[in-house]
Amino acid sequence: MKHFAFIQNIQEWSDQYPWLEMLTSLGLLLLFAIFANFIAKQVVVRGIRKLILKMKFANNAILSQHSVISRVANIVPAIVIMNGIITVPHLSQKVIVLVQMAAQAFIFLTIALAISQLLNVFNLIYQRNPKSRNKPIKGYLQLVKLLIYIICGLMILGTFLNKDVFTLLAGFGAMAAVLMLVFQNTILSLVASVQISSYDMVRLGDWIEMPSLNADGDVIDMSLHTITVQNFDKTLTTIPTNRLVTDTFKNWRGMAHAGVRRIKRAIFIDQSSVHFMSEEEQKRLQDFLLLDQYLNTKQNELEDFNHQLSNQSVYNQRRLTNLGTFRAYVEFYLKQHAGISQNQSLMVRQLQPTSEGLPLEIYAFTNTTVWKDYEAIQSDIFDHLIAIIPEFGLQVYQAPSGADFKHLADSSREKPYHLPSVNL
Repeated sequence: MKHFAFIQNIQEWSDQYPWLEMLTSLGLLLLFAIFANFIAKQVVVRGIRKLILKMKFANNAILSQHSVISRVANIVPAIVIMNGIITVPHLSQKVIVLVQMAAQAFIFLTIALAISQLLNVFNLIYQRNPKSRNKPIKGYLQLVKLLIYIICGLMILGTFLNKDVFTLLAGFGAMAAVLMLVFQNTILSLVASVQISSYDMVRLGDWIEMPSLNADGDVIDMSLHTITVQNFDKTLTTIPTNRLVTDTFKNWRGMAHAGVRRIKRAIFIDQSSVHFMSEEEQKRLQDFLLLDQYLNTKQNELEDFNHQLSNQSVYNQRRLTNLGTFRAYVEFYLKQHAGISQNQSLMVRQLQPTSEGLPLEIYAFTNTTVWKDYEAIQSDIFDHLIAIIPEFGLQVYQAPSGADFKHLADSSREKPYHLPSVNL
């Protein structure tokens, strides 16, 4: 009886201070919510995570980076507060309704964020598949996230306004034009993403070149609104997704798949050094192993042709030129080069003569796409050709420099100038 009397005395004393009873109840409710959250995260979440890690597709790094289950566990204290707030005495009905609405809005937001994290996990797991480089889904998942956040916002707004979601959607129907204007970039990006994926225009890892946006490098990320390119100088260029559909760009994927890379470079020959070859020059060039067969074949061909024109002038007859012989030498040299692909187009051609000389262009393909190896092969070829050009009596065109003019001036000063004599 003494115990019941003690409790009754405490109750009578607390009735004199209703705010104290309210704060005590709120404190107990918060403690119970914290305890429920602790149980949910430390017991339930750990148990579910250990169960998931035993599955084949599970990845500990991905699950630790995006903790979907921990985020869902945050719903537990919100549910406790939403249902337990009505047990707190001396609270007005408006405060109870407001707390319940806030708890319900928190639940909606937590579910939306959990679904967003789940989509991130799904994207990371999908990227482990080699086929994901050809068909990235990050843009589509971002669109799903956007729709989820819109629905979540409508549900939260409907909770505080005490209206149904479908009623709000009917009201937003009149704002469709405004929404189309607001989400114009999103709609354009979505359509562009579908086109890029359908036509297989760009993949992750592709080397693309887009001069209009100063992009020249590898694609490292593809999202709904933007595509990120890491340029070769390690800078990053962000390209709007729809620009890949509306603008022109170059994709070097075909080169990577073929395993070859083109060489298209010309040597400018001084045209004044081109001449017919004498017999001494032909004999001297026959020492080149690559030209022995060519010169013999060409001489027999010219002798047969000139025999038919025996009654014509010597100027009408065909004769070997040093430029033609050099062109044949370059072609034979490329066919023997270990770094040149013999299964692709290979030719040495003359281009339109210019004021800077006669361009002799090499059109061939290296058997590697590695940038360093490609440049090394190309440099070795032109090093050799520039060094051997004088053996054919040819000269490479080069615009006169200051040193040339200085040498000319020095030569003119060394020779005294004599006035012409005049007989009177």
